[in-house]
Amino acid sequence: MTETNKIRVAIERLAHALDGALPEYATAESAGLDLPAANDQPYTLMPGQRTRIPTGLAIALPPGYEAQVRPRSGLALKHGLTVLNSPGTIDSDYRGEIGVILMNCGENDFVVKRGMRIAQLVIAPIIRIEWDEHAGLSNTERGTEGFGSTGTNRIDLGLPEDDAETPAAAV
Repeated sequence: MTETNKIRVAIERLAHALDGALPEYATAESAGLDLPAANDQPYTLMPGQRTRIPTGLAIALPPGYEAQVRPRSGLALKHGLTVLNSPGTIDSDYRGEIGVILMNCGENDFVVKRGMRIAQLVIAPIIRIEWDEHAGLSNTERGTEGFGSTGTNRIDLGLPEDDAETPAAAV
């Protein structure tokens, strides 16, 4: 990654996380920084339960940027743990503690321990719009169809089609 792809972001470790690690990129090409949990005691998240986990961190993004809080794929796959409002948006004018709303969609209890990497933080530029109101919009092939209207069949790879779409065959 080149220096031109970097911005400086002010960060503060809050009183309950002075001993905690700052978010880090796991690899040189990682898009997101791993956010650590800063809960005082281990917290058991039961199946179907959601809670806000503190990170002990506050940031000051430059104008024109946002931070997105996203799930970690390993926690989702292995434990059914997700960030409920994914992606959670942190606006550039927010100065409070970053909290992560975790939900256990798995079948077993999950224990969140202090210092555990619980989510990813992705910094992204934002584009603000101005509305250009019209009485109608241009037509497209899709039109007003949505919410699954394009189907779930596989992408055509030139293979023979199955007799019927089954959950195992659907993508």
